[in-house]
Amino acid sequence: MALDAQCRKCRRAGEKLFLKGERCYSVKCALIRKPYAPGMHKKRKTKTASEYGRQLEEVRKVKLTYGVNEAQMKKYFKEATKSPESTSETFFKKLELRLDNVIFRLGFAPSRQAARQTVSHGHILVNNKKIDVPAYELKKGDVITIRPQSLSKTPFKNLSKNLKKVQLPDYLTLNPEKLEARVVAEPSLAKQMPPFDFRQIVEFYSH
Repeated sequence: MALDAQCRKCRRAGEKLFLKGERCYSVKCALIRKPYAPGMHKKRKTKTASEYGRQLEEVRKVKLTYGVNEAQMKKYFKEATKSPESTSETFFKKLELRLDNVIFRLGFAPSRQAARQTVSHGHILVNNKKIDVPAYELKKGDVITIRPQSLSKTPFKNLSKNLKKVQLPDYLTLNPEKLEARVVAEPSLAKQMPPFDFRQIVEFYSH
């Protein structure tokens, strides 16, 4: 997808969705240069959205950020409602513990889109077993590594340099020498503080 098209998604959402990897962290980020919706003059006032509109916007932001479709969102919601924990908390955990998201969080890929390709191409091992399903759900104790044969491939050309920029969430650890990561806890809404209102998302799917 064209760069401008990706950047417009962030501007419409009013949040950094980190869809373009390195560019999102630089002063070239479109949301820094133009912190208002595309096609809108920055001084123009926006209309107040309805409750449904706000819920829909939160759902849209999560879909764009994590790269999931409507069927996957409904699946995660259905599974989350069966959990003894709050539906919002479980919904968030299922998204955060997707293998493609964790690969992005670790800095093994510059964006979630690149992380999906990295997983799909068979470059990632979980507990020494090749996993090529981006939506694979990790759990506490899982060990994530890069397949040794893949380390010379293009996606990992600047890996050591990229890892220095990464700020790991507290549910992950990484040994940069061994390139071995581990899920040491479960993601938490209170700790990670994502830029989404999961209560609105749960309300949307509860209708």
